[in-house]
Amino acid sequence: MSAFDVDLFVIGAGSGGTRAARIAAGHGASVAIAEEDRIGGTCVIRGCVPKKLFVYASRFADEFEDAAGFGWKLGKPEFDWPTLRDAVANEVGRLSGLYRKGLEAALVQIHEERAVIEGAHTVRLQRSGKPVRARHILVATGGYPAFDPPIPGGEYGISSNEIFHLPELPRRLLVVGGGYIALEFASLFARLGVAVTVLHRGDNVLRGFDEDIRTRLREALAHAGITFRLGCTIDRIELLADGTRRAHCAGGEPIDADVVLVATGRRPNTTGLGLEAAGVKLGPIGQVLVDEGSASSVPSIHAVGDVTNRINLTPVAIREGHAFADSTFGGKPWTTDHSIVASAVFTTPEIGTVGLTEQQAVAAGHELRVFEAGFRPMKATISGRQERIYMKLVVDAKTDRMLGVHILGHDAGEIIQAVAIAVTMGATKADFDRTLALHPSAAEELVTMRTARKSAL
Repeated sequence: MSAFDVDLFVIGAGSGGTRAARIAAGHGASVAIAEEDRIGGTCVIRGCVPKKLFVYASRFADEFEDAAGFGWKLGKPEFDWPTLRDAVANEVGRLSGLYRKGLEAALVQIHEERAVIEGAHTVRLQRSGKPVRARHILVATGGYPAFDPPIPGGEYGISSNEIFHLPELPRRLLVVGGGYIALEFASLFARLGVAVTVLHRGDNVLRGFDEDIRTRLREALAHAGITFRLGCTIDRIELLADGTRRAHCAGGEPIDADVVLVATGRRPNTTGLGLEAAGVKLGPIGQVLVDEGSASSVPSIHAVGDVTNRINLTPVAIREGHAFADSTFGGKPWTTDHSIVASAVFTTPEIGTVGLTEQQAVAAGHELRVFEAGFRPMKATISGRQERIYMKLVVDAKTDRMLGVHILGHDAGEIIQAVAIAVTMGATKADFDRTLALHPSAAEELVTMRTARKSAL
């Protein structure tokens, strides 16, 4: 009789956890998974999937306006918030069901309750009190929105978890934060007709992104009607008698809003899991410290996804979960390469980026050639929209290797996915130059830039 009830117990049924569970089960392992919320995790339930659907909805406002320049005669469009909100909720429910079916088809035991770790090989289910002995434990609990630093009156604000379920569309929205989550929601709500103010303590938005991209996006969002209050720290939020939220800042006038969205970052979801008591080492913000194979300081306990705070993106969590399962149960050891990871910011205009920024490349000691293109998209010449696309190539001057590609404009995310293949393969600027352009397209600019500048950094 085995000393273990299962070969693998996964805590968290998000993207990384479910992928690991299914792959491990496919290798013949007995697998159980616990989820205290809905199956699907942050991305499916309250993150990238519903947010992208909201972004699609917000962009129709521009499409209706642009159509007039192309000869379409339309009446005044009207937007109905409950229709969008409920349609997205239904789609989220459908996807959650598909995640469940995938686990069931793989014969994974599903426990819909919280689980905590009580030792190197023991997990206890909190509702039933049942202990489970597992040969391996995988922590895939993701992250949670953090009000960091804490805000007096923060209970009058909401996080990105709640914003998808607002009973009505607000007239005024205050977004606290300057990262990609803050800007995505600011952008989409502004295009739904909401008066949006972004309050951020930094002097620019999107810390960590290329400086030229950061500045151009902020200017584009300001042109779209978003008000920015930069270099400002929120002191407190108060609730007025009429339901208005009033945010008081360290400097300047207070800001009144119907809804305050606090999007100041996320933290690894490790509180109360019993990790430290089991000997698992955690980092300064509670992240599980792991090696390249996702192993923690306890050999039988691994962690993947946002709970490790490596690269907090859904495809990364999925890849890490797959690598863990193949390596541990499939006899096919491999690790996730975190060196080149494409990402997108689904503002309007959106950002697509892969590789090093100009600032990162200089800091790493590269001598650079930088290529830039800024132009008006073809569609805008007829629609009349004051819109521009910006592209930037960061090239190593000695090796000619493409170190980074950064795009701001329509479909930037779609374009960067294809470009990421080339960058991952080690493409050079010469490889881009000898690639024939596809005309007419915005993406053709990537292979037609010929005039370089040296980095001014």
